[in-house]
Amino acid sequence: MATKRRRSTRPLEDLPGLFDEVDTKFKAPDPLAQAMEEHRKKQISTHGLSPDIDTSVLRARRQLQFISFGSGSSGNCSHLGIAGEGGIIIDAGVDANNVVNELKRNAISLDKIFGIILTHDHSDHVRFAYPLLRKLPNPVVYCTPRTLNGILQRSNVSRRIKDYHKSIFHEFAFEIGPFMAIPFEVSHDGSDNVGFCITADKNNFVVATDMGIISDRADFYIRKANYLMIESNYDAAMLAAGTYPEHLKARIRGDKGHLNNTVTASYLAQVWQPHLTDVFLCHLSADNNRPEIALRVSTEALERRGLKVGAGDGSLASQRADIRLSTLPRFESSPLYIFRL
Repeated sequence: MATKRRRSTRPLEDLPGLFDEVDTKFKAPDPLAQAMEEHRKKQISTHGLSPDIDTSVLRARRQLQFISFGSGSSGNCSHLGIAGEGGIIIDAGVDANNVVNELKRNAISLDKIFGIILTHDHSDHVRFAYPLLRKLPNPVVYCTPRTLNGILQRSNVSRRIKDYHKSIFHEFAFEIGPFMAIPFEVSHDGSDNVGFCITADKNNFVVATDMGIISDRADFYIRKANYLMIESNYDAAMLAAGTYPEHLKARIRGDKGHLNNTVTASYLAQVWQPHLTDVFLCHLSADNNRPEIALRVSTEALERRGLKVGAGDGSLASQRADIRLSTLPRFESSPLYIFRL
């Protein structure tokens, strides 16, 4: 009697061939990849499209926008968004009226600002958080619980800020507007200190400021960056010869202080990969640094690796470079930078 064989319900083309290599290793699901896929489907569904269609053409038309309103110990604040979809404010150390006026000047709607994310509780990053929240139709501030406690205890910020607070936690992704964001720990002397890896369409904008050393976790996320805002705070010789008291110089040089130009430059040359196309040097000291010095030191380090370095000015020559470098102004707004996703 012939033995019945159960027929496979899988199409023949899905089955491995005789000489095909078969991967038998179990691959654990990637929580971040799953979260990004759910986020992608949600974003697509809001436009009335099927989440299963090929949206590569639509995604190619999206534009990432970045502008800094000020960068340094006088105040730090910037905006990151996607044209027509909305964005976020990163830190809130610049006068709220200046931020609102610059957003309007660049045709960025307040209605599509989905909240403020804070890196840490130092005054130059948070002093205008409450006034800025009051101007936003979506008044939400995202920071770690320890950062909020630090703001309430150490900063001259209204205690009402806690009414607008949403907690975030190190290396737990959260959705904010058109982005997924992951806060990661950095080495600084605030109550709690984070950088951010902010993702849209598999493109990563990484914020890594106020850190005395580049920790392993910071390094992990910085290496994912397509666009990187990284601290290049001081020139070592200028700090040594400057008028700061010795205890302040020691704090700046310490593992929980700030990065100098040479350390940042060397690190950029070490970690560069072709997907890292644009770098913004931020938090330059007014007393112990100059934009031209920071740019020169990083440019020379990258060129020693054999890279062609361009300016972030949108010129044809810069577009042909391997990497583009810009410094963020201390007291005024930067140009509006636009990147095609």
